[in-house]
Amino acid sequence: MFAAENGLKGDPRLQAISEAIRVIPHFPKPGIMFQDITPLFLNHKAFKDTVDIFVDRYKDMGISVIAGIEARGFMFGPPLALAIGAKFVPLRKRGKLPGKVISEAYELEYGKDCLEMHVGSVEEGEKVVVIDDLVATGGTLSAAIRLIERMGSEVVECACVIGVPEVKGQNRLNGKPLYMLVEPREIDNCP
Repeated sequence: MFAAENGLKGDPRLQAISEAIRVIPHFPKPGIMFQDITPLFLNHKAFKDTVDIFVDRYKDMGISVIAGIEARGFMFGPPLALAIGAKFVPLRKRGKLPGKVISEAYELEYGKDCLEMHVGSVEEGEKVVVIDDLVATGGTLSAAIRLIERMGSEVVECACVIGVPEVKGQNRLNGKPLYMLVEPREIDNCP
């Protein structure tokens, strides 16, 4: 669900967040409208509003873990975890974490990838929110859910700043709720 469908309809923070996201046409390949969140971090108020909206949603849900997907989930996850008193767990691409890890492979539109997590970073019964910047197909979030739940933790919800409306069906998220702040931005008259 989008934040506007959950009590934030008309909230000016959502408009400011959306406006802080830059669209880069045809990157990294033709036909892709890349949603660049870099300007969001340059706008202190929009970045703080982004984190605050997530904090308001999760602060009273008994969440003990925020799991951030590499790399942009690392930017939103730590401030959220600190604000709600949870630990932050990085979910990284294959070969980026030292020590003992567990892995979960998944399909992408253009190939395959893999997420890894340190063994012991989540424990049985912990309540987890998985966070990333954008969800398009749900493949990466689905892999994160499987990875975390293999360790006995419960993924309560997935959270993304930007969400494609078609993902609301959650088919690839094993029925887990998905909370999204804004829809992808478009550019008028893009060549």
